[in-house]
Amino acid sequence: MKFSNLLTKYFLIILIVLAPISSVWAIDLESAKSQGLVGELQNGYLAPIDGQASTEINNLVSNINTKRKAEYNKIAEASGTTVIAVEALAGKKAIEKTVAGNYVQNSNGKMQKK
Repeated sequence: MKFSNLLTKYFLIILIVLAPISSVWAIDLESAKSQGLVGELQNGYLAPIDGQASTEINNLVSNINTKRKAEYNKIAEASGTTVIAVEALAGKKAIEKTVAGNYVQNSNGKMQKK
């Protein structure tokens, strides 16, 4: 077996072994909040704090917001109210629960530390 083939084979084995571990290194919501990377909006969704947020942060925000939207739709349908009303209530509660030092949207629409 040629050296380059052997090297390729070992490289692929290493990738296969490490692939499941890579998700451990991915940032979670609480870490992103505590690092000041994302904040809670009044409409019940998240937003990156920095306009130049990393792809990882943008993906995290997008994934969580998609899940929140689906849940808000279910709640609105089950309770006979509008999604907008559910979003507003969820935003209010999320901001109330936000830990001091993390970002929230204020009444002027600006992100600020709580």
